[in-house]
Amino acid sequence: MKVSEVMSRDVQTLAADATALQAAQCLAAHDIGFVPVTRDDRIIGIVTDRDIVARVLADNRDPNRTRLESIASNEPKYCYEDEDCEHVARNMDQLLVRRLPVVNRDKRLVGVVSIEDIRPRSAA
Repeated sequence: MKVSEVMSRDVQTLAADATALQAAQCLAAHDIGFVPVTRDDRIIGIVTDRDIVARVLADNRDPNRTRLESIASNEPKYCYEDEDCEHVARNMDQLLVRRLPVVNRDKRLVGVVSIEDIRPRSAA
């Protein structure tokens, strides 16, 4: 089974110049734990709820002024929509991540997949 068959296409994203406060509000409003950070429809990073705590609040930075590009992961991990679910599940295990952005072969964001989406399918 391919990732495109199980991924969610409803992905929240935020621009690189959005603030940490906007990210926190987005995460809370959508009950999600991470948001891809984009510039020109390309993923430049990922911000998690933990990033906001560790890189903004713990460092006593102003969440209203801290831009996501300054706290996002530098090298975001992702998978391709046409990859096999079993392969992606193994990669997620190795990376110790529970969710990944999904891109097409032009590296444009098309969805997000969680380990819960693919684990039952990859176990077969």
